[in-house]
Amino acid sequence: MTISSRLRRAALVLVPALALVGLAGCSPTAASDADNSGAWSYTDDTGTTVKLDEQPKRVASFADYALGLHGNGIDPVAVFGRVDVATDNRFSDYDLGDTAIVGNSYGEIDLEALAEAAPDLIVTGIYPTDRDGTLDLKGPYYGVADVEQQEQLEKIAPVVAIKVGGKGADVIASLNKLSEALGADEDTIAAAKEKYDAAAADLTAAAKETDLEVTQMYADASGIYVVKPQDEPETELYSELGVTYTNANPDGYYYWDIYSWENAGQAMTGDVLLVNVEGFQQSDLEAQATFASHPALVAGQIHSWNTAALDYTSQAKQMETLAGILRESKAL
Repeated sequence: MTISSRLRRAALVLVPALALVGLAGCSPTAASDADNSGAWSYTDDTGTTVKLDEQPKRVASFADYALGLHGNGIDPVAVFGRVDVATDNRFSDYDLGDTAIVGNSYGEIDLEALAEAAPDLIVTGIYPTDRDGTLDLKGPYYGVADVEQQEQLEKIAPVVAIKVGGKGADVIASLNKLSEALGADEDTIAAAKEKYDAAAADLTAAAKETDLEVTQMYADASGIYVVKPQDEPETELYSELGVTYTNANPDGYYYWDIYSWENAGQAMTGDVLLVNVEGFQQSDLEAQATFASHPALVAGQIHSWNTAALDYTSQAKQMETLAGILRESKAL
């Protein structure tokens, strides 16, 4: 499977010869309503409206959004992810004992097990294909193998999608609107927001204190892929909070700056390396002759990184982690 399939399949970043396959400044479009009879409707970020006889009580979700629902007090009855859900440390604070794990690899969903969980609603995401926030509504949603599989999901329960791109704050707002439509308690979300605000203020302070450049990247045998901070909602959010990211070509390809190993020296500017958990790790990078001398790698200022869910609870923890990394690092 290509790097884009593993990490950001729905971003559709088309890069010649490498076969790689933001919500750009707009407010989330999600909305819900219920009439006096108890009927429930919800319009998701693609403009699709789902109508049910009553508010959904049993929700299945792709892992990234299941985490956000969990954080807002909504416990999905089934989860499918791009990695083994049981060992995904992002779920470490949540009890999955009563949750059916119906997929542990991108696009591989056990449809029979999902049907047995009897969800009323299935939640996944959709990534824009460019910086204008364009959505490919003819292709599959994020976490889904193909259109055929999505059609099978829709036979089990209606599917809604959260738009994941551009401003991180907008993605969080969309997840909160869905949570509230599903019955999340406003006080739960408000309490999570309070912790989020405190963590955000501390991250801003850490960024100002340390004045370091962070390179967030994925690497494999084909080369290095550096995240474009304005195209990934999490890095966009942290940029707004004052974190400086490597961004050599802000107007270049969408989502990634891409370097072959022969040109790896062009990517060696950051004081801190955050390397995606699904790609090369420290020992792998040290084995690359053209990258082994990277100052951050030599200094041991390298950390495995898994993008967090875009909800207040998950992001508060993630910002605390990044603030700690910044404070334990030095300028190189």
